[in-house]
Amino acid sequence: MRCPYGDPDAFAGRVRRSGRGRAGGRTVDSMRTVIAGGHGQIALRLERLLAARGGEVAGIVRDAKQSEDLRSAGAEPIVLDLESASVEEVAAALEGAAAAVFAAGAGPGSGAGRKDTVDRDSAVRFADAAERAGVRRFVVVSSMGADPEHPGDEIFDVYLRAKGAADADVRARSGLDWTILRPGQLTNDAGTGLVKLGVSTGRGPVTRDDVAAVLAELLETPSTAGLTLELIGGSVPVSVAVKDVAGN
Repeated sequence: MRCPYGDPDAFAGRVRRSGRGRAGGRTVDSMRTVIAGGHGQIALRLERLLAARGGEVAGIVRDAKQSEDLRSAGAEPIVLDLESASVEEVAAALEGAAAAVFAAGAGPGSGAGRKDTVDRDSAVRFADAAERAGVRRFVVVSSMGADPEHPGDEIFDVYLRAKGAADADVRARSGLDWTILRPGQLTNDAGTGLVKLGVSTGRGPVTRDDVAAVLAELLETPSTAGLTLELIGGSVPVSVAVKDVAGN
């Protein structure tokens, strides 16, 4: 099936015509969103979607060589190493933003140590910086099964504990209007625009296209704040699925 988001201009027009999407009194079309891990596969897809509908979007990357890829996606590159940056430096990158998305990760080839320094510590630092910069809307790309008490000694076990610890830290913050999204097994298949989204979905695959589409919809649906959601492929259109969990 052809991805319904393959034409980002068409998707952008659908969002604009809907009249939905306000954050802090600003329309999604005009608000600035900063994405940590801006060169990730989901982040680049999200940047294209947000930029195509007229939003201002920036992505934080560690490697300046990745900047052109972000510009091609319609995003402003911000070169900053989240592992070593201070909270003040990250907060400066967030100044003027209406929303922040944590989509960074150490990557599948990294060791246990970087699961803690990136997937846990950098997420916490990004949340600290968002509070300092006054950015309330905060969306986290987590992982299904994330749990600070997850047992096991394999690298993936460490990863799930790190993500779980970061999620727990964010959920404890009253200064953020947070939403945590936990996708299932990620694939690079073309998105279908059909998902299953809820507090508990069961396990299953989901395309990165559809994860990005759900993130875009969450950003324009502030009534999803305070929810930790699982996501897999399903049979419900993305906009309907998000409305359903938001109670709209």
